[in-house]
Amino acid sequence: MKKLFLLSAAVMMISTGAFAQSTVVTTTGTSHAAAVQIEPQYRTRIKSYVTEHHLRPVTTKEKIVVGATVPSDVTLEAVPEDWGPSLTKYRYVYSGDRVMLVDPGTRAVVQEID
Repeated sequence: MKKLFLLSAAVMMISTGAFAQSTVVTTTGTSHAAAVQIEPQYRTRIKSYVTEHHLRPVTTKEKIVVGATVPSDVTLEAVPEDWGPSLTKYRYVYSGDRVMLVDPGTRAVVQEID
């Protein structure tokens, strides 16, 4: 009986340790897209700007997506003030029918506006 008790206690300790290990959550990286908030009226202005100014999309070997670095040979355009005061610190690239907001310091795409 003692052996059965010790064996079941050992099994519980091992399974408890395994359970604790399986619940550990590790997060790496940052989400730039979550940090950039664009109100609906500014999204409308951005879409109108693209249409009115007949922007030509840039072409690159790799697809430009959120989190990617824009190649150095691609020109980053200044964000117009009427896109909203919180966006003027960024630059933009028009690629694949989408405006991509870019951090000019790192050239990382922080937000996609479709």
